Amino acid sequence: MKAISVLGSTGSIGTQTLEIAEEFPEKFNVVALAAGKNLDLLTRQIKTHSPEIVAVADSSLIPALNERINHLPKEGFKNGLPKLVGGPDGLNTAASWDHADIVITGIVGCAGLLPTLAAIKAGKDLALANKETLIAAGPVVLPELKKSGSRLLPADSEHSAIFQCLQGTPWAENARLSTGVPTPGLSKILLTASGGAFRDWPPEKLEQATVEDATSHPNWSMGRKITVDSATLMNKGLEVIEAHYLFGLNYENIEIVIHPQSIIHSMIELEDTSVIAQLGWPDMKLPILYCMSWPHRLSTPWKRLNLAEIGNLTFRSPDTSKYPCMQLAYAAGKAGGTMPAVLNAANEEAVAQFLEEKIHFLGIPKLIEMTCEKHKNDLRSDPSLNDILLIDKWARNEVRYQSRKVLI
Repeated sequence: MKAISVLGSTGSIGTQTLEIAEEFPEKFNVVALAAGKNLDLLTRQIKTHSPEIVAVADSSLIPALNERINHLPKEGFKNGLPKLVGGPDGLNTAASWDHADIVITGIVGCAGLLPTLAAIKAGKDLALANKETLIAAGPVVLPELKKSGSRLLPADSEHSAIFQCLQGTPWAENARLSTGVPTPGLSKILLTASGGAFRDWPPEKLEQATVEDATSHPNWSMGRKITVDSATLMNKGLEVIEAHYLFGLNYENIEIVIHPQSIIHSMIELEDTSVIAQLGWPDMKLPILYCMSWPHRLSTPWKRLNLAEIGNLTFRSPDTSKYPCMQLAYAAGKAGGTMPAVLNAANEEAVAQFLEEKIHFLGIPKLIEMTCEKHKNDLRSDPSLNDILLIDKWARNEVRYQSRKVLI
């Protein structure tokens, strides 16, 4: 049985992880939870899983959570009442909890960076759903992974697909991710993208895009921020940078292809021209389960893939005029150093402003480009963790300042 710590337990990744733990109680034991402000859901999770420790991002919420827990039946706590901790130190404690074998990092955005680093330094295996950790801090995370011996398993559907495809290559002998060393035999990565909410819109129509439009994904059920990233294709641009750090390929060898059906989750091309793909329904539970059970496969009652039912699988190149964020991500990745951190922070802040209806949809790439352009003269090629944290804060402030120049 694996003991798991779930960071971001009340979010999309966290709730699906806990559903899996409930489906396989003989395989997984939840020992730690970390969440934000949704105390009602967190209380229900505590009642169901009886963790040893629970962390909340805001320490001031501990008394309210404690009151809720005290109203729960005490006989349901197999480990006794959980230890309650809060704030950044509390999140780090849950991430590095002694009894945890694997940490599921589902905290959205750069907020997940410090807890993820805490888990790595504690030598924990990681199921990484928080792509921003590598994007913003790859130069810091890679050395820590090598030092600690932690194994990083990608829970993002596209990178999980690549990871699964690689099991039949020479790379599988070592099964080590995030070494920065090119993967043996691997020639190209093909990241598939649904195209998001606007895949069938002409570029000129995007001026009319609303928050409701951008958060209505045709295939996937995801959080609002990630759904907007899918609509701008920034999610795929960020995945390009993450794939570079995970698998060691140059950016010229990482390609994005639009695949509207979202059945092929990504592909690899090998040096002999063979192409290997991983297929499945558009459901995040499968890549999460594979991280949790790796190197084993678990039998599930889930719906089987039926290619005859699907009928057609189609592909096309992304329209760069409709998806400028994709090109911004490639440019930031190639610049390296602190530029991906600026890109990620600027995107998070710009998307937040769009969701609050402070800027127009087309303002998102404009703000990101302005911020990255301003950072060029201050780029640091070998940043420290403190550099990244300061630059992250600067980029967010810069977006707020520049947003005054961007029409709603």
